[in-house]
Amino acid sequence: MQTYQQTFSIKRLWIILSVGMVFMFGVLLLLGAEIYQKAPPIPDIVKSSSGDVLFTRNDIETGQNVWQSIGGMEQGSIWGHGSYVAPDWSADWLHREAEALLALRIETPIAGLSEDQLLALQKATLITEMRTNRYDPVTGAITVSELRSKAINQVQDHFVRLYQGSDDESLALRRDYAFPVHGLLTNTEATQLSAFYFWTAWGATTNRPEMDITYTNNWPHEPLVGNKPSTEILLWSIASVILLLGGAGALIAYYAKQFDVWRREIAPEDGIAKTDILDNTVITPSMRATAKYFWIVCAMFLGQVLLGIITAHYAVEGQGLYGLPFAEYLPYAVTRTWHTQLAVLWIATAWLATGLYVAPMLGGRDPKFQRFGVNFLFFSLLIIVVGSFAGQWAAVHRFFESLTMNFWFGHQGYEYVDLGRFWQIYLTVGLFLWVALVLRALWPVLQKKGGKSLIYLVLISAIAIGLLYAAGLMWGQHTHIAVMEYWRWWVVHLWVEGIFEVFATAIISLLFVRMGILRLSTATVMVLFATIIFLFGGVLGTFHHLFFSGTPTSVIAVGAMFSALEVVPLLVVGFEAYSRYKVEHVEKWEQNYHWPFMFFAAVLFWNLVGAGLFGFLINPPIALYYMQGLNLTASHAHAALFGVYGMLGLGLTLYCMRGLTDINVWNQKLLKVSFWSLNIGLGMMTFLSLLPQGIIQTYISIDQGYSFARSADLIQSPIMQALVWARVPGDIVFGVGVVAFVWFVFRAFIPKKSRETVATSQE
Repeated sequence: MQTYQQTFSIKRLWIILSVGMVFMFGVLLLLGAEIYQKAPPIPDIVKSSSGDVLFTRNDIETGQNVWQSIGGMEQGSIWGHGSYVAPDWSADWLHREAEALLALRIETPIAGLSEDQLLALQKATLITEMRTNRYDPVTGAITVSELRSKAINQVQDHFVRLYQGSDDESLALRRDYAFPVHGLLTNTEATQLSAFYFWTAWGATTNRPEMDITYTNNWPHEPLVGNKPSTEILLWSIASVILLLGGAGALIAYYAKQFDVWRREIAPEDGIAKTDILDNTVITPSMRATAKYFWIVCAMFLGQVLLGIITAHYAVEGQGLYGLPFAEYLPYAVTRTWHTQLAVLWIATAWLATGLYVAPMLGGRDPKFQRFGVNFLFFSLLIIVVGSFAGQWAAVHRFFESLTMNFWFGHQGYEYVDLGRFWQIYLTVGLFLWVALVLRALWPVLQKKGGKSLIYLVLISAIAIGLLYAAGLMWGQHTHIAVMEYWRWWVVHLWVEGIFEVFATAIISLLFVRMGILRLSTATVMVLFATIIFLFGGVLGTFHHLFFSGTPTSVIAVGAMFSALEVVPLLVVGFEAYSRYKVEHVEKWEQNYHWPFMFFAAVLFWNLVGAGLFGFLINPPIALYYMQGLNLTASHAHAALFGVYGMLGLGLTLYCMRGLTDINVWNQKLLKVSFWSLNIGLGMMTFLSLLPQGIIQTYISIDQGYSFARSADLIQSPIMQALVWARVPGDIVFGVGVVAFVWFVFRAFIPKKSRETVATSQE
């Protein structure tokens, strides 16, 4: 009879994983080098054919820093990356410039042509003029025609007025865009910012040298300048779907073939443990010190949701909250920054705390000064959160006199890594301290013989957590935005969505082995196999975020093929769910872990829906071409980030609380309310609001052009406003789940008897 160990060789899996990772990171670095070489050039000067200077390199680079200081990607987007209420500034500038130039051309009649013939001729001439690459690499100059320089000046005037709030039209747009009430720019700052917007639009409409596609691979869709999907976008989309079908078929066939072996050998050799092994586990001082981490997880979780509600409301009221002048104190750029930052921080904190809790438990003791290290790391985390948030608030309110000071202590403007460079470095150091604390606590386990593969996976993923976040230090204050985007997605995709998931999968499997409900050899093979499948798609699949960020076409080829493979492991969720059910419902003592298991089960569901269905909906190049930066992206982000990583963080929190609190006083009703409210509320806000908004925007993007899909006219239209209001019921249900979870944690750590004892002693 075939056994699981005969089916797989752990040594062989390690070889495949090692060779595969070397190959994939090699490809990452090679494509990164190509991005450095082929990103749209920043000119030394932009001038008209008569010699008048429009912009300089300093204007463009300083304008990028100004854009960062006012919130950057948290106030609109560049090349599709950022927030959704304000426009995509690259697409907005491009459309306005094309309209202005076309109007100027039509003003000059041509004898013998009708109005329709003149319009057709001028549109063709417009496309030729705007798509022709007039950058001279020798002089570093971009030269535009006199007529185009007039169009550029008109668009620049619009943006200067917008950021200075100098007239009624601009003030109305500022309200629609949810701009800060008092965060006005000087004339110089607004002019420099418009230079940066011009350059990003220039890259989006100018053909690459000796090619018939723009630096952004013809993104955004803009009929006026002939921006439409390229042949490469269509071909690689078809190839990605074919690869998806082939990979899915092969993996499902394999799972079906091996399922009987998997089911038979998933339990330990001596059967499921008859008692809860953790009942006899000694809770060390450092393990008990992690309790405060879970308190801060709850505080950040609650704060993130409240900020999300406020941020969503700004989409309908602009600069207020039910008539209250909320934006005077917490404008949209601040609330969205804090909302996205807290999402990553509370989830990461839950995972980090789990590592600090589990490592001494597995090692059997606390190394010297382990508790001090845990406490030091906790207070460092508090300082980073408070300090970085204060800096971001001060930046948006224009309190920093220097853009360099803003870069270091204020707002970097890059979504998910908005914190100033000083706080970024501090957090990187903190992550390496966490790695050291976990490693030293696990050291006794490493000295034992045999069965170390699972531990090694935990250790490798822990080290990678520190290293991949450090990729965020690879850009500087004036780094080209295409290069910055390359490194930013190392942090967002490889750190948050990649190696953390490997770490969590390995930790959960290790815990199941420790609890006596999963065989070590089977767990090791499962985790290695899952890691190989996941990372083969996830690492190079990172490039689907970079299709239209000023990167070469090779990025589309690699990103399209491998991002399709990200979906393949999710197609066997049913097998995974069944195997977990088999080991989680055998002995009565496992009821102690009912709710952690339920949250882990929710991870599987949202992995399929949020990461799988919603993820693949937008991932193929042809889909992302029209959908990038629309609310379909938001529906994927909410369902995947909270549904997968958030649910996993809550499940790990409950697992650790099993040892830190008395499970006999747990309020099971509160957990039930929390679990179902969170899942139902997330489904409601996604399917009743975000998804239909994204579908409407996609239709407009395909039919009229991307700039229309992101315009104030559509965002503030009655149907879109109604769909924003349709999110309220889901937000309320979700909020009930959050409050129930936080109240459960409070009552678990400070049960009623303890509170009564404290009250009596005070009397």
